[in-house]
Amino acid sequence: MFYLLYLKFAGLASDYPLLNLLQYQTVRIGLALVTALAVAVGMGSRFIGWMRVKQGRGQPIRTDGPEGHLLTKQGTPTMGGLMILAGVMVATLLWGDLTNIHVWAALFVTGAYGVLGFLDDYAKVKKQTSAGLTSRQKLVAQFAVAAIAGALLVAFSTPSPTSPGLETSIAFPFFKEVLLNLGWFYVAFVAFTIAGFSNAVNLTDGLDGLAIVPVMMAAAAFGLISYLVGNFIFANYLQVHHAPGVGELGVFCAAIIGGGMGFLWYNAPPARIFMGDTGSLALGGALGVVAVSTKHELVLGIIGGLFVVEALSVMIQVAYFKATKKRVFLMAPIHHHFEKMGLSEPTIVIRFWIVAAMLALIGLSTLKLR
Repeated sequence: MFYLLYLKFAGLASDYPLLNLLQYQTVRIGLALVTALAVAVGMGSRFIGWMRVKQGRGQPIRTDGPEGHLLTKQGTPTMGGLMILAGVMVATLLWGDLTNIHVWAALFVTGAYGVLGFLDDYAKVKKQTSAGLTSRQKLVAQFAVAAIAGALLVAFSTPSPTSPGLETSIAFPFFKEVLLNLGWFYVAFVAFTIAGFSNAVNLTDGLDGLAIVPVMMAAAAFGLISYLVGNFIFANYLQVHHAPGVGELGVFCAAIIGGGMGFLWYNAPPARIFMGDTGSLALGGALGVVAVSTKHELVLGIIGGLFVVEALSVMIQVAYFKATKKRVFLMAPIHHHFEKMGLSEPTIVIRFWIVAAMLALIGLSTLKLR
């Protein structure tokens, strides 16, 4: 909104230096982070107290999960993702370029997945069971939303002046010239990427702070990628495919970091509130759509490798159990396996953070290793 005001009154920028600052993405990125942080923290205690009253016994805890969870997490309210999403939406709408299709695609996926997650959390709390919406219901909705976003990006993205057909192509890390143009089949690939990563983040959200910090790390990495890829000079220097307009996603990624920091203020162990599917599905989808817009879909598997491993542990466990009636892990997702081995929750969480940070750095290195 404020950026649109700048565009409308750009002629007055020379007389009002503060107005002139709004033309710089770096300034709006910083303002978005601070705004989202302020919104999330500001909701804080009152929101948590209200949710505690409304939800009564809080988020249902899996009876087949680690035994300690029934003692330490019982009664903790869920749907804390609303705090993050409020910060992300407000900050992006205030400081982002609202004429940019990439910004609207990111907001659409994040908002729609947030609503889907809210409905799932609501069903769990109402029924007091760890099972909310069915897997089929969630997958159909996720793929539909992601496909719509993919079609919008293909139809309305500004063509790259240096890479014809980029909007329907997959770029490969470490190879500066290689593009695989899928045509309109690219929409199906987009749907798989966004929906798949959304579920991967959802599966990771099982311990206090486990998901939100790696999400912020991934958002920081993709914020930098979007800024560099969206700038013709930087993209040319790094020999990456220039995607016009995606630099604005730096504002969106900063909002995710700010909202995540505000949420972590209350989610730090022992958590006063859980993000729930409201947050995890939305944040996973948000990172997925940013990866698609920046043409770094495959790099998402590196930067978000922690989430990929969590999802793979579940798939391996299920497939192996169906085939042999035996288990590979003591419990899936894999963070519960380590709990069953006797590691404390803080130890697991901090070690996973370290892994996530290393993977984010490795993912960023692909910008130059070409």
